[in-house]
Amino acid sequence: MESDEACKVRRLTHSQFSGGSPPPPAPPLTPTPSLSRSTREPPTPCRSARPGSAAPRPVSSCPKGGNASAPARSMARFGLPALLCLLAALSAALLAAELKSKSCSEVRRLYVSKGFNKNDAPLHEINGDHLKICPQGYTCCSQEMEEKYSLQSKDDFKNVVNEQCNHLQAVFASRYKKFDEFFKELLENAEKSLNDMFVKTYGRLYMQNSELFKDLFVELKRYYVVGNVNLEEMLNDFWVRLLERMFRLVNSQYHFTDEYLECVSKYTEQLKPFGDVPRKLKLQVTRAFVAARTFAQGLAVARDVVSKVSVVNPTAQCTQALLKMSYCSHCRGLVTVKPCYNYCSNIMRGCLANQGDLEFEWNNFIDAMLMVAERLEGPFNIESVMDPIDVKISDAIMNMQENSVQVSQKVFQGCGQPKPLPAGRISRSISESTFSARFRPYHPEERPTTAAGTSLDRLVTDVKEKLKQAKKFWSSLPSNVCNDERMAAGNGNEEDCWNGKGRSRYLFAVTGNGLANQGNNPEVQVDTSKPDILILRQIMALRVMTSKMKNAYNGNDVDFFDISDESSGEGSGSGCEYQQCPSEFEYNATDHAGKSAHDKADSAGARPGVQPYLLAVFCIVFLVVQREWR
Repeated sequence: MESDEACKVRRLTHSQFSGGSPPPPAPPLTPTPSLSRSTREPPTPCRSARPGSAAPRPVSSCPKGGNASAPARSMARFGLPALLCLLAALSAALLAAELKSKSCSEVRRLYVSKGFNKNDAPLHEINGDHLKICPQGYTCCSQEMEEKYSLQSKDDFKNVVNEQCNHLQAVFASRYKKFDEFFKELLENAEKSLNDMFVKTYGRLYMQNSELFKDLFVELKRYYVVGNVNLEEMLNDFWVRLLERMFRLVNSQYHFTDEYLECVSKYTEQLKPFGDVPRKLKLQVTRAFVAARTFAQGLAVARDVVSKVSVVNPTAQCTQALLKMSYCSHCRGLVTVKPCYNYCSNIMRGCLANQGDLEFEWNNFIDAMLMVAERLEGPFNIESVMDPIDVKISDAIMNMQENSVQVSQKVFQGCGQPKPLPAGRISRSISESTFSARFRPYHPEERPTTAAGTSLDRLVTDVKEKLKQAKKFWSSLPSNVCNDERMAAGNGNEEDCWNGKGRSRYLFAVTGNGLANQGNNPEVQVDTSKPDILILRQIMALRVMTSKMKNAYNGNDVDFFDISDESSGEGSGSGCEYQQCPSEFEYNATDHAGKSAHDKADSAGARPGVQPYLLAVFCIVFLVVQREWR
């Protein structure tokens, strides 16, 4: 290869003889001292001009035969990287298209799995100008998909709320059934026990007067089932009728007219023929029956309120928010990304705003139920009243028999001397009215087994635990819905979740519960001036029942109404369909605080397929840098 000075001489000679005659031979070159490799300047490219041309053109080598293989080496030096980068760029484009196709294919697969028509779903991203709720731009959703997803999100919401409420309703329904069976069976067993004992003791004498005791239990059952019975008057009437029967038996030698017996009944309070048993039994029975029936009715009211309130009918604004939360991420290809927890909480509190207004009266109602439950475990225990009722009545009868002479004399003084019966009828009446034996003593261990298969104490203990768990149910309902893994991401996953715009943290604060707190809800537009009529009716039913609970706690009789009529109502609202559900529940009453509010558009949810293009850009930059370096 020629030196740099040889190239300079060749260029000079060419410029002097540019007219076309051949250049004179070059003078001999004086060799220059060789430079070290580190200080040698790069060779200056030689240029030559074709004879007759005005401008020089680049030549591939200096002297003839000096660099004959340079074009091949140049091709090898620059062609291979260029070819590699071209292939990389094509691969990146194909990879991007493939990822885009896969994303929409997955969306399509999930869409079809819900029973929708696959022809609604595109295979590749399309322009999203047709979308009304979900973010526009490139999308995997057609207009038909958005409409069907809207209906699906509505159904998903209803199902999750119903599951939560059915769980609670089943608890109250099952406990009401157990209590109802227990109380009815308790009355049946008490009546059977009394009948068996009286038959053994008096035989035909009792059988002739058994309708009196049957009527007593009929009225007690009617009070428990229907409620329109004045217990005090009913029990007073029982003792009056019993006194009339007993007075005839102990004075069988006399004839008593209806007017005379009516006079006898007027002396009942003054004479106290049955001792103190009627007063004590009336107090015990009244308090126990009022508490028992009120408690059972309270369980029924709780069951019905949950059933009616929990049939949700989302508003148009709620439905839009549900669609945006549940399925708009699919339109962006983010099929595995779940809604942020606080994002879900705001939507649920907006959609369940009216249900949140039940919280105050609901908690008051639960507290009143717990108060009555304490009474049932103590002095108002209906089991401890009804089990020995046969013995208590027998004691009253024996007291009347033992004091029959004194009682009869006082009645004769007040009502006059009755007319004696004819001699033949006297002997027969005396033989029929003789008491053969006293009642046997009462043994608590001989109690009949109830249909509920347990004691009242165990039933009450179980219900008290469920009542405590049910407190704050309505304020916890939005959080419990969002705790369902089908509805939202976990509370700890705040970064990798869908915030309604993209895949990033949700920045708005969580609003409070109830209708009044939804004015500033960032996700659901709620009309706070129009409370739900059905919810208002259930609030009133709870308020009335709470008042009756407080009366029962104090031992006061209560006039009951038809619970199903009072708490019924139609209209929008929410609640569980009355069906068979799980029988246990636990609810988390913790409210979750949100973050500080920022109005920030989130672009973190970029479309799939963008990142592969970075590979092509990198290759182009690499090629340019390599060329400059060389």
